[in-house]
Amino acid sequence: MLDLSREGIKDGKPWTESGIELPGFQADEMIRVTRDNPAWVHFGAGNIFRGFIAVLQQTLLNKGVANTGIVAVEAFDWEIIDQIYKPYDNLSLLATMNVDGTLAKKVVGSISEGLVGDPARPEDWARLKETFTRPSLQMASFTITEKGYSLKGISGKYFSDVELDMQQGPSQPRHLMAKVASLAYTRFITGELPVAFVSMDNCSHNGEKLKSAIITIAQKWAENKLVEKDFLAYLNDPAKVTFPWTMIDKITPRPSETVQTALTALGFTGTKILCTKKNTFIAPFVNAEGPQYLVVEDDFPNGRMMLEDAGVFFTDRETVDKVEKMKVCTCLNPLHTALAVFGCLLGYTLIADEMEDKSLRRLVEKIGYHEGLPVVVNPGIINPEDFLREVLEQRLTNPYIPDAPQRIATDTSQKVSIRFGETIKAYQKRQELDPADLTYIPLVIAGWCRYLLGLDDAGKEMKLSSDPLLETLGSYLAGIKLGVPGSVGDKLRPILSNIDLFGLNLYEAGLGEKIEGYFREMVSGVNYVRATLEKYLV
Repeated sequence: MLDLSREGIKDGKPWTESGIELPGFQADEMIRVTRDNPAWVHFGAGNIFRGFIAVLQQTLLNKGVANTGIVAVEAFDWEIIDQIYKPYDNLSLLATMNVDGTLAKKVVGSISEGLVGDPARPEDWARLKETFTRPSLQMASFTITEKGYSLKGISGKYFSDVELDMQQGPSQPRHLMAKVASLAYTRFITGELPVAFVSMDNCSHNGEKLKSAIITIAQKWAENKLVEKDFLAYLNDPAKVTFPWTMIDKITPRPSETVQTALTALGFTGTKILCTKKNTFIAPFVNAEGPQYLVVEDDFPNGRMMLEDAGVFFTDRETVDKVEKMKVCTCLNPLHTALAVFGCLLGYTLIADEMEDKSLRRLVEKIGYHEGLPVVVNPGIINPEDFLREVLEQRLTNPYIPDAPQRIATDTSQKVSIRFGETIKAYQKRQELDPADLTYIPLVIAGWCRYLLGLDDAGKEMKLSSDPLLETLGSYLAGIKLGVPGSVGDKLRPILSNIDLFGLNLYEAGLGEKIEGYFREMVSGVNYVRATLEKYLV
């Protein structure tokens, strides 16, 4: 049996005989050094962290160019720590799903400890605060999804827990951004120690979003005399605190039962797949695709790890912005959302299967090549055409990646401004381009509105993926009946005109009426989603 534990991997022979690579460093020494002199804390202990970011640090540990691991923190879904990290000594098994169907397997052991990031877990919170007092700490990074940085709802009002945090100060923070601000304050009062806060989430100008959220909370604390005004100066001093921009790219879907079966056949004991109460699908193993990219603005006031030795690109902010726009706004993420929306409506459960659908494949090709690439600025370090070709011909088509449109449809309201709004704004800025000429991006937006009705193309009820704005958006669409396009009226206007949602008013961009037209076609009856796609994708 292959027991996933620190003790279980000490005898490496059965692991290597099973084709599983083990960490090439002394775990006990790594844990000791990290506890005394932590360099890296990461918030968001899910699959992308375990299957990509933690592996980067393991590469450095294996090469002997680092001697510390990563302190993993989960502030949202505590079950991840309690049921996936602690029972397996913070180890994971990464199964890379190659296009030929083979699995490349390795145990990931670079996580020194897993903590619940909340004052309601006093021991973990005290440990986390202690970590932030250490001069050795160089970076706190984040994979918490776009919604993790939001302080306000669609109404423009602060969330209730954010309001409480602003009133009560740093002692018992509730919202994650207030927790980070509180930990930054701990570092400030310890001696204004330098640190980089590094968002690694798929959102435009992610470092700016992180900084804005923390500064907003700190500003309120200062106004309410809950912290010193010098704390704001500390956060705004790039010699002490920075918020580098990044671009990250690697598909790490929900744990696959196929991979689970393959690992069980090898005698691997850590194959339990968990769906937490907060609807996180996670297991002691992570399955992921092979291609991966991480581009980071090189701005670290307390030094940094040599992650370039693990394949990370370090560059300037302008280049990161170009790469990020290429990936998040044009060449990958918009294609994913298009497949998510229409995949759910048309009954697909795998992205790779969608790529066998002539209309859906043509849709994402049109979005990428015809509407996305014209506004891409070549970043120099990654060629956009090559990147897009890899996405369309190797990554989305990989039949062994069990990525579901239902997973990708999660939190779409938090993504549309980045995945589509930025491209539309880019069209507005260029004299030779007119957003009103766009066809396929507005078609996807219409498809998303159709998805929000909660009825598939056959007219049957379908479960919508979780999204913080589902209830609000659904209320706007109340009264729309499938088969009665006249019932649409002006019900889409509150959605399509919402600047917070899309980053601009789609009517002012010349697209609102076009989207309404596509939507009316899609609600004309059963199978009209398919008919509308085929009409515009001939």
